[in-house]
Parts: sequence; C-alpha cells; structure tokens
Amino acid sequence: MRSPRAHVAPWGGALLAAVPIGFLLLAGEHPVAVDGWIHFAGVGLAAAVATGAALALTVAGAVAGDARAVLAGLAFSLMAALLCLHGAATPGILVDMNGVVALTGAATLPVGCAILALGTLPAFRSHRAVRWLLVALVVGTGGIVALGASMIVWPSLVPAVPEPRSTPALAVLAIGLAAAVIIGFRVGRTYRLTRRPEDLAVAVGVTWLGTALVAALVYDFTNLGWWFGHGLELVAIALVGVPVALDLRRSAGHRSRPLWGDLRGAELVEAEEAFLGSQVRALLVALAGKDASTEEHTRRVARLAAEVGEELGVPAGRLRALAIGGLLHDIGKLVVPGAILRKPAPLTDAEFDEIRRHPKAGADLLRELGGFDPVVHSLVFDHHERLDGRGYPRGLAGHEIALEARILGVCDVYDALVSPRVYRAAWSHEQALALLRDGAGTQFDPRCVQALERVLAYARGEAVEPAARRRARSVPGPAAPGYAGASDAFLSAR
Repeated sequence: MRSPRAHVAPWGGALLAAVPIGFLLLAGEHPVAVDGWIHFAGVGLAAAVATGAALALTVAGAVAGDARAVLAGLAFSLMAALLCLHGAATPGILVDMNGVVALTGAATLPVGCAILALGTLPAFRSHRAVRWLLVALVVGTGGIVALGASMIVWPSLVPAVPEPRSTPALAVLAIGLAAAVIIGFRVGRTYRLTRRPEDLAVAVGVTWLGTALVAALVYDFTNLGWWFGHGLELVAIALVGVPVALDLRRSAGHRSRPLWGDLRGAELVEAEEAFLGSQVRALLVALAGKDASTEEHTRRVARLAAEVGEELGVPAGRLRALAIGGLLHDIGKLVVPGAILRKPAPLTDAEFDEIRRHPKAGADLLRELGGFDPVVHSLVFDHHERLDGRGYPRGLAGHEIALEARILGVCDVYDALVSPRVYRAAWSHEQALALLRDGAGTQFDPRCVQALERVLAYARGEAVEPAARRRARSVPGPAAPGYAGASDAFLSAR
C-alpha cells in the first residue's frame, strides 16, 4: 500500500494552491475602504523584514558560490524592496499622491518572476555568474532607492502605470504568468522526484505568486482582491524563499534545489536520506550490516539505473521509484544466510534456491513496512525476470515486465559482472557489454542495453553526452579479466 502522505500531500498542496484563486473569483471585486496607515505599516514593515531575509539568502549563496541561491536572493530582494517602497509611498502618510506607489505595486511580481525564470538558463547557474548577479543586486537596489528619491524631488518623472485590466496591464500579466508557469513546471519536477514537504511548499508559493500577480494587475486599491494579493505576495515570497535558504544551509556540498528542477536521479541515490526518506536509509543500514558488498552493489546499481532511466526519458515520479527500487532491490537478502552470500565457491542447488527467495522476501518486507510505491514493490519483485520468461520468481515474459524492471535487470547484471566477488574475479567492461548485447531481445530489453551503453560511454569519455544531461558520472566496478561465458544461474547469483 502507499502511505497516506503519498496520497494526501500532492492533493492537499493542489487544494491549498487553488484556495486563493477561488477567493479572488468569488470576492476579488468586493469594494473596500482601507485606511492608508494599514497599507503603510502592514506592507512596508513586512516587506522590510522580507528584504533583510532575502539579502541574507543572497549573501549566504554568494559565500557558498551557489549562483542559483544568489539569483533567488536577487529576485526576492528586489521584490521585497519594491514592496517596501510601495508601502512607504502610501499617499497621505509620508508623501502626497504619487505615481511610485502604483509603479512599484505593478512591477514587483513581474520583475521577480522574470528573474527567477532566468534560473532555467545554464548561464545563470554557474558559479561564475555570482559576481554579475551581485552587481545586478547593487544596481537594482540602487535603482529602487533612486526611484524613492524621485518620488520626493521630481514626482512628475514617475511614469504612468497602466490601468487594471487595460491592454498593457494584461500584456504584463501574460508575460509574468508565463515566467511563473516555467518556474512552476520545474518546481513540480523537483517535488515529484523528492516528495519533500518543503518542495511542495515552493510549488504552492510559486502558484501564489502567480495568483498575486493577477490580483495586482486585474484589481485596484478599492477592491478586496487587490489587498488580498498584497498579503498573498508576502506569504508566497516566504514559502519560496525559506526552503531555498534551508536547502542551502544543509546542502553539505549540494546546491540549492527546490526552484530549478534539475535534480538528477543519481543524486537521489547519493543522498538517499535527504531525498528518499529515513526508511530507505534504515533499510540500507540493515543490509550493510548483513553484507556490505551487497549494500555497495545496490547503490551502484541504483545510480546506474537512475541514469539509464533518465536516458530513456522515464518521468520524474517513476524515476524516483526507480531510484528507490534500485537501492532496495536486494533487500530480501536480509533473509538469506550470510554464509551463502559470502560463500567463496559456487552455490549448491539448495543454496541457490535460498538466493532465489530474495525477490519475494524483499517485496513481502516492503509490503509489511508500508509506505512504498507499487512501482517499487514490482521492481524488488521483478528485477530477475527476463523477456524470454526464464527469469524468477514469477516467470514473467515480454511486456509483462515493466520498463523500470527491465532497466534495473540490465544494470543489476552489468554491475554483478564487472564487480569482483568472493567466488570469482570481475569481468571486463567489454565482456559484460558483450554478454548483454548477446542477450538483447531474448533476456534483456534492447532499448535498455543500448541506453546503458550510452550512459557508460558518457562516463568513460567515449561519447559526448547531450548538454542537458551532462554531468560527472562514474563507471561502477573495476575492469579485470573475466570468463568466456556465463550460465543463467550465474546471471542471477549473489
């Protein structure tokens, strides 16, 4: 069964994201008359606090050399500073009627969303971009301060702002929403991979930023929706900014993740407790206590399977399941006697029967523990199935075997062959691939074999990986002299 959280969190998040939209539709045009002091104090002071927090995120990102955190800090800093000026420019408090209050109110969200959307471009992720982003922060902040000064000295210089629902306002709204959609798509991918509450918070926050943008450009200060949008905007900045800051603080060598959607499947495996949960971590610790070489094997297989899954375009949610299934595919070996796992000689038929128990034992264990996706269950149960029906434990054949299980099966065999075992030397990389090629179409899915070859070629520098997928990879296991052939029993062995 799936955990209640796996069901409730996405639906709960979608409902939470939709509530402000429903409110605007139902009550956005409701007329209100709010005292200027409420706008001055509420927006101005809250935005001042947000400005300080955003600047802190920028500084932390700069110290860590994380351009993405600096970019987020730049966006939040300018948004919060514009809101701060927006509150300070409230007519009748510090100054008379002016154009700055309208200009800053209309510009805040489009500016912020446009800057955040730049994070999708590789040029704005490199540590070399940090310096230029800091320059942009200084220039942008200086521009906002200059705008505030102009309000007092030359109020006529402040440009007119389009009326709500006018053609220019709707054009700005369309551009801002397009940027928010780009960000939201990438945030959604991150959440589908990690299922972390903080990533869900970012997804909700991005949706609320888009909703607040609608409120700012469709309503005016005489409508309840306009005031509601102000509060929603501040809360949304916190929902997006705080998880980015927390991710940066605890990253331990990894970069901030929630906004950018470029988390790789291999990184899920490398930081399984952070991204996949403490339950997965606890099971791996138990497996390492049983047999360290088996636990190391599962990690290599999981990383390789995640890379092959990405090469084949497996969707984010199923890629997460593939990473978990790869890490836990041999968890059923907890029930196999250690003497069999570490036996420095071929297994007897009775001992091999014990080994063959581990897929079902693993699936039974996950079912008993609860909380795992059905895809993970099938991966643990089916990773020794073969296209020709000669695998185990169920003898599945052809399309009865899910793509993820075919990927995992190919990666499992490759790593088993190229890794040294107590009962044999390691095969060479070339010999292992030759065996997989020979079995392509009968035992192994040809697409999976070819994708594995490409991934390994990228890692070995024998082929140029597409820029969108380029990342440092490692080839699991050393190359060593091997054997001329292999039996089905060997391919399914320890």
